[in-house]
Amino acid sequence: MAIGQFRSCVWDPVLIVAQMLTLQCVFYAGLGFCVCLVDYIAGSHRALDHLFGYQALHFRTLQGKLLMTASVLNALIGGLGLWYVVQRTKQCWDFAGTVYVIHVIVCCFVNAHFPDSASWWLTVTVSVIIMTVLGEFLCMRTELKAIPLSVGSKVDL
Repeated sequence: MAIGQFRSCVWDPVLIVAQMLTLQCVFYAGLGFCVCLVDYIAGSHRALDHLFGYQALHFRTLQGKLLMTASVLNALIGGLGLWYVVQRTKQCWDFAGTVYVIHVIVCCFVNAHFPDSASWWLTVTVSVIIMTVLGEFLCMRTELKAIPLSVGSKVDL
């Protein structure tokens, strides 16, 4: 490993897989919490279709709008997850994109059909952008913190 570079040359697939699994768990736990909150507010029944069904996300009803809002709020939770788990600005886009690609694959599997709803794709696109930008912002703030070089008293020479 080169001196002065943090994790620049190390290929650690176990770490990458562990981070990806953790982020996927954070994503679905956050989405489940947000959707349960929305279902409680809207007074509707809880269903897995609200997590994986692309038909539920639309602009026509209040519940559809609330589910879209829950998905976008979940992107904020995902951004915090990127900051806590990944901790690298350069890797935020990779991990956020992978989380949503896996989500699209799971949705295709659950629905046995490729999502063709424009509002669903709009929600996913906006959510992945929000998750990436927030994760990059938080990681960059952490990476750019001043590093104290001395603990002792300063002596003016």
